[in-house]
Amino acid sequence: MSGTSGSVAAATPDDEYEILCDDVGSFLRRYSTEGGATVATDTELDGTTPYTPTGTVVRCDAATTPAANPQIDSTIQRQTGAGNVTIAAGARSVTLVVYAGSPTLAIGGGAAVTVAAGTSLTWGVDRGGDAGESLQDAFVFTGVAGSDFLVTSTREV
Repeated sequence: MSGTSGSVAAATPDDEYEILCDDVGSFLRRYSTEGGATVATDTELDGTTPYTPTGTVVRCDAATTPAANPQIDSTIQRQTGAGNVTIAAGARSVTLVVYAGSPTLAIGGGAAVTVAAGTSLTWGVDRGGDAGESLQDAFVFTGVAGSDFLVTSTREV
């Protein structure tokens, strides 16, 4: 079969899904494209029960508006050797980069876990403002002899 090439096209519909909200709550909208025409079908979140929107239809995340210009406080701390870095609950993002050693990490009072050198971990949320998100747990990073790590965080103020 040397020198043979080709392609196969299957005549199947192209479906895209989006969860939307109206005056009653959330529902699923399926956009299907068949034969060049786009058709929107609304269903309950189960994807099969028909649904008729009530009132204004918006993206669910558009229903609550974040603060126009939230102020963000940023921190950065490098820990070498033994010692702790604590990020209180309520941060928008937390990042750990381990350069050397094996520090431990405890989240929300849970059991500490050893993190190996070369590891980079990040936790974060994407919406702030009055109805915004934040990380609910505190993070405690504990260095031991030979540890070298960097912790950064952001928090809405």
